[in-house]
Amino acid sequence: MFKEEAAMKKVERVSLVETVGTQLREEITDGRWAVGERIPSETELVEQLGVSRASVREAVRGLVHAGLLATRQGDGTYVTARDATDVAIRRRLGVAEQSDVLEVRRGLDIVAAGLAASRRTRTDIRELAKALGARAAAGEAGYEARFVSADVEFHLCVARASHNPVLIELYTSFARALAESVRDDKCLQVFARGEDTWHEALAAAIEAGDPASAAAASLSLLESSS
Repeated sequence: MFKEEAAMKKVERVSLVETVGTQLREEITDGRWAVGERIPSETELVEQLGVSRASVREAVRGLVHAGLLATRQGDGTYVTARDATDVAIRRRLGVAEQSDVLEVRRGLDIVAAGLAASRRTRTDIRELAKALGARAAAGEAGYEARFVSADVEFHLCVARASHNPVLIELYTSFARALAESVRDDKCLQVFARGEDTWHEALAAAIEAGDPASAAAASLSLLESSS
């Protein structure tokens, strides 16, 4: 007897809402709408896309649910993340134990430091120095918010200097957890006491193109704040 062939499923037509949602998502993932930027109004999107107001509204609602957009009452809709993976990681980190986050960050930091020392460009070195200078200026002035922001930016600069897009995306997802760690560990007070030398050591090792020293400085930095 011949084996009965399984019937093929009918191809479903993509709905207009899905098409609009895909276009809006591409604007975000391709960077044409940056994180923190307000997207065009509902009326503008209707005119640009040539679709109904209901289709635009439903598509935007879907991206809000996915965590890529956030609506501010009376102010508009803003981009909050570039992709759903980033949103998922941030949500997971938000409920994770701090010790677990630190263990993962330790691995990312060491890898990023070693790769940065091997692959850094003149632009990367300038960005590291800029972030380090901003961190020092905020620390000397005692501005905690600016200090935390500059500290996070320094570590993001190290990740970017790795020129590994996957690592950069993962580390960017850790930015919020890193900021909380900088505050919780009272890093500003450590800086004020003159006990913080590892950020400078890490930057120097990266500039010198020494992966082993960069990884060691990164590990020492983490251990000094744990």
